[in-house]
Amino acid sequence: MSNDSTAQRELYNKYSPKMLAVCYRFAHNREDAEDMLQEGFIKVFLQIHTFENRGAFEGWIRRIIVHTCINILKKNKKFNESVDIIHATSVQIREDSVPAIIQAKQVVECIRLLPIGYRTVLNLYAVEGYSHREIANMLDIEESTSRSQYTRARAMLEDILIKKRILHKPKQDVDWLAAVGQR
Repeated sequence: MSNDSTAQRELYNKYSPKMLAVCYRFAHNREDAEDMLQEGFIKVFLQIHTFENRGAFEGWIRRIIVHTCINILKKNKKFNESVDIIHATSVQIREDSVPAIIQAKQVVECIRLLPIGYRTVLNLYAVEGYSHREIANMLDIEESTSRSQYTRARAMLEDILIKKRILHKPKQDVDWLAAVGQR
């Protein structure tokens, strides 16, 4: 398949919409997401011979796409952008949640408003299901940094959801991140 353009096109057409959504959560804009997607699929095509039929093929592609996104962010040093000190001091740690009826698209759009470091850790942990140890290894940060970035990202995201009137009550008992991912 690595040299079969028809098979590559079929594979791309089948999986690219879902993988573009993955890239979009990490990217600054649609163009960056499309660039991440293209680079990710180049890696998929180059590495397709390594797929061992263990687990889902889509999951294998997704891992390559996620790692491609992270590598692009690291290469462009976008992950290292710091959070504005005003935001960092106003973040409150909460374990509240919002209704499950929130549409995933609204939550994803609000996630995109987070600083890139927060957004990256939130996506990797809450949506992609990586552990804080795995995230720390991927991003070359401490595990405690991953945990604190995640906690702050959740709190900041909740504040954004409240300000945009997507979340009306800060204390509800449904996990709002379930609207976009695994956790």
